[in-house]
Amino acid sequence: MIMTDRSKGLAAVNIAVLLFGTAGLFGKLLTFSPLIIVLGRVSFASFALLIFLLIRRERLLIEGRKGHYLLLICLGVILAIHWLTFFHAIQISTVAIGLLSFSTFPIYVSLLEPLFFREKLALKYLVLALITLLGIRLLVPEFELADRTLQGVLWGSLSGMLFALLTLLNRRLVVFYKAEKIALYQNVFAMLFLLPLTFRYLTDINSWGEIGMLIVLGFVFTALSHTLFIQGLKSISARTASIIACLEPVYGIILAMLIISEIPGLKTLIGGAIIIAAVLYVTISLKREAEMIEE
Repeated sequence: MIMTDRSKGLAAVNIAVLLFGTAGLFGKLLTFSPLIIVLGRVSFASFALLIFLLIRRERLLIEGRKGHYLLLICLGVILAIHWLTFFHAIQISTVAIGLLSFSTFPIYVSLLEPLFFREKLALKYLVLALITLLGIRLLVPEFELADRTLQGVLWGSLSGMLFALLTLLNRRLVVFYKAEKIALYQNVFAMLFLLPLTFRYLTDINSWGEIGMLIVLGFVFTALSHTLFIQGLKSISARTASIIACLEPVYGIILAMLIISEIPGLKTLIGGAIIIAAVLYVTISLKREAEMIEE
């Protein structure tokens, strides 16, 4: 059976989301600071992507508008901070809390997209944002800044907002360059941004087993997943990708239960169900609106 471009895009994003969900577990499996985890992730990912492009004899230079280099630098910084906040959320709380609060990013897509494209913001998306807040409220036992669950939710939500911004901006580049090249530049610029911040933590790296996990995180769960996700955006919309991304916390929570025996409580599951339902409705609504405009 011959796969259409859309089918290939859907398959690529689905695999990427599974890998994204699995990557969250490294926040618990590794004992490093999030700075070291993310630096290792983007460094090994950069190496893998560079080798891949050289093998394929791809041109490494960006041949497009002059502003694209600046945009890629900004995206690299956003990518680095997105992953820093993501792993920090998981380390101070749980895999479930980190993934569920991060999964609110399609809500941010619905709120940010009108600003990017000068469209009117529909009232229903504000209502759904409030419903999402209700789900988040169920995740948090008490609203005290000292509470680690609340901290995890706040950091995870910030990570979701940054990922929404990253998704929207990436759609401006995939029409000009191959996904692997975009991923390479973003990871390299993320690495350069993080290097000055991580010198004091480099002495923490003293376990070959954890270095091996960093390599796997960089090669498989970053280089491959990041490339697949951006590649998928060539043939499907950011909204469709957001729908698929709703599965990320589901994958992550199931894997956390199986691998590290981290069982979420009932309120977390109910809150997570509300969040995922609201996010799914938002992304499906945005997709339908886009299809009506195209028709």
